[in-house]
This record gives sequence, structure tokens and C-alpha cells, in this order.
Amino acid sequence: MHLANGATLEVRGLRHAYGRRVVLRGVDLTVRPGALVGVVGENGTGKSTLLKILSGELRPQRGNVRRAGRFGYCPQDVVLNDALTVRQHLEFFRTAFALSDLRYTDEIMEVLRFSEYADERAGLLSGGTRQKLNLTLALMHDPRLLLLDEPYQGFDWETYQRFWHLAARLRDAGRSVLVVSHLAYDAERLDELWRLQDGVLHSVSEVPE
Repeated sequence: MHLANGATLEVRGLRHAYGRRVVLRGVDLTVRPGALVGVVGENGTGKSTLLKILSGELRPQRGNVRRAGRFGYCPQDVVLNDALTVRQHLEFFRTAFALSDLRYTDEIMEVLRFSEYADERAGLLSGGTRQKLNLTLALMHDPRLLLLDEPYQGFDWETYQRFWHLAARLRDAGRSVLVVSHLAYDAERLDELWRLQDGVLHSVSEVPE
């Protein structure tokens, strides 16, 4: 699918409510190739709802989402099988993505520094290492668009820095990265920063008081 101006994601007029509580009132967003975009907002403002809609996990009540090419989705809640090892997770997703090998996956694991846990069962991993696996599974098929919900929760400082190094590498390779968080950490690393407030997205320089 070819989107306007070569965008990898186009969002127009998204609206969604839970009963009488409206969380999205008309969200518009365009993400271009090679862009590192942040969306921030207080807890309960609808950030996770927005990302679920962008990933196709949730259908909006109104509006449209158009994506170009493959995308990866790293949800806030880690979805792993505690009985499987890291390697077994990777092999399962390699088959699902129809990948010929795991060379690119190995590169990601090296950047995040958790290759030595390949034979550990997921249930024995620390929270931060589980999140590294969660992120790797979203990235291993080299998507054009990456949707990340609180991707660095549980990371120590070194891993946090490595995450941003990886995000910059993806951007330099022409991939689009959308990071959703409740705080605007390291905003200077982003090409665009939006705040979800009152159900719509505001450029941070235009956020109403």
C-alpha cells in the first residue's frame, strides 16, 4: 500500500469511547519513513487504546488507520510463555514471520545485551530481560513501522541508553518508530513529540494549558 507523501502510517479522525467515557475525540497523525515520534500523556488519557487501534488489536468506533508495509508491535504488557526458553520464542516467531534465519535477531540481542539468556525459560527472566525479549520479538522481522508502548519499562540505565541507540539505528535505516510513554524522557532524541490530551494529539509546542 502506498500512502500520501510516502508515509508509513496515516491516522485520520480516530474516535473511541468506553461507554460514556470518550478517550479519543478525533486523533490525526502522519508518520513518515525515518522518523522517531513520541506520544506522551497522563495515565488514563487513552495512549494504550490509541496504540491498540494503530496495531489493529482494537477497532476504532470512528476514523481510519492506514499502514504501509510490515509493522511490529511491542505492547506494554509482556506476552510470553513462561515455560518456553528465549530461543524457543525466537524459533516460534521465526516460523510465524517466515524468516530464513535469525541473523538480524542475533544483532538485536547483541545490542540489547541478552544473548547469554537464549536457553533460559522466560518465567525465570527478570522484568527487564523479559522486556528485552518482548522488544526483540517485535523487531525481528525488520518492520518498516515499529509501535512501542512503554518499551523501556524495567530497563536499567545502560539498557535504556542502548534502547535509544537501537531506535536511532532504525531511524537511520529509514524505519519509522512510534514510542508511547507517560513521560517525555529524552525528548531531544525525537523528531516529533505529541501529547495526547482531551482525546486529541497536540504538538508539544501547542499543548493548551
